[in-house]
Amino acid sequence: MAPTSTPQTPFGRMLTAMVTPFTPDGALDLDGAQRLAAHLVDAGNDGLVLNGTTGESPTTSDAEKAQLVRAVVDAVGDRAHVVAGASTNDTRHSIELARAAQDAGAHGLLTVTPYYSKPPQQGLYAHFKAIADATDLPVMLYDIPGRSGVPINTETMVRLAEHPRIVANKDAKGDLGRASWAIAQTGLAWYSGDDMLNLPLLSVGGVGFVSVVGHLVTPELVALVEAYTGGDVAKATELHQQLLPVYTGMFRTQGVITVKAALALRQMPGGPLRLPLVGLSPEETEQLKRDLKGGGVQV
Repeated sequence: MAPTSTPQTPFGRMLTAMVTPFTPDGALDLDGAQRLAAHLVDAGNDGLVLNGTTGESPTTSDAEKAQLVRAVVDAVGDRAHVVAGASTNDTRHSIELARAAQDAGAHGLLTVTPYYSKPPQQGLYAHFKAIADATDLPVMLYDIPGRSGVPINTETMVRLAEHPRIVANKDAKGDLGRASWAIAQTGLAWYSGDDMLNLPLLSVGGVGFVSVVGHLVTPELVALVEAYTGGDVAKATELHQQLLPVYTGMFRTQGVITVKAALALRQMPGGPLRLPLVGLSPEETEQLKRDLKGGGVQV
């Protein structure tokens, strides 16, 4: 049983989009995943998102995805929401992943905009509706046009919000104006999917974060959201500004690469990357160290 949720915060407020740990030879590291998940929940995460882009989902098999969900649910499922990425650019395959995630014990689904094929808005609506119809789990949409090639338009969000199991959106669109209108018109719980915009999105109605930098600064992000929701905007702004070097450093290149490098510096589970992703160069690692230290993160 996952922690209690509310319609306003169906998955909690602080979620980390977790990397998928691998062993030195590149195999799935389930023990490492359980240890990393426990560490993140101990640090203050209400939930974890597995099998997303930060989890290198394009390179993991369907069986590995299910194994990862099952292992993490076993480790922390009584203390945190376990949300499983379950979306590809093939609706039938996405439905299979969604059902497998439910069978593995996931508490919710993250469904990203179908990428590369650039479907029209009616195609997006039909895709997300089919996934939401396929299981009993609550669904968080994921709007990231910079990677998928197409946005979920506000009108489409309004239609999708009518579905009883579509309850939230992870916003990586980078458009606070569109977010404002969509939040106002849909009633969906709105989660920031762009760490640099965590605080600004709260100001237009966001409820929490699905964070990459949460691997390193969950306590600070929890303090930020608690300060903001508690009415101490000045404190929230101070924390936001403190974290700017971390936000910058963690996204100088692809986020999975920097997270796994940072975890290695802290001797935490993570392991190697699967191609086509590659590790940081020595020079990039030194820059990452400077960025993290600038934000108060010791490595």
